[in-house]
Amino acid sequence: MIQEIDVFVKGSTMAWEDLGGGIRRKLLGYDPHLMMTYIEFRKGAVGYTHKHHHTQVSYIEKGLFEVQIGEKKQILRAGDCYFVPSNVEHGVVALEDATLIDVFTPMREDFLKK
Repeated sequence: MIQEIDVFVKGSTMAWEDLGGGIRRKLLGYDPHLMMTYIEFRKGAVGYTHKHHHTQVSYIEKGLFEVQIGEKKQILRAGDCYFVPSNVEHGVVALEDATLIDVFTPMREDFLKK
């Protein structure tokens, strides 16, 4: 039987992790195959260009971002999303206070506190 704590996540009870530079994150649901995170950016905060083996899709819940994926850049706003294939360079700049919901497969083990 699956316990309630394993399947229901109340965002208001999840701890924030301060990533510095005006960015903070909450880990929401995850298992070895999938992870969802909630990330807040202050205006001007930069999610520096990086890559990882995970496939990622991100939904912009609030605000405005300049998003770079590979060599392409676009301005995206609340209600938009973007898809990042495995091992493709990507990053964002918050053009105003903004929030993202990121989903990764497989889960980001590097996000778990050791």
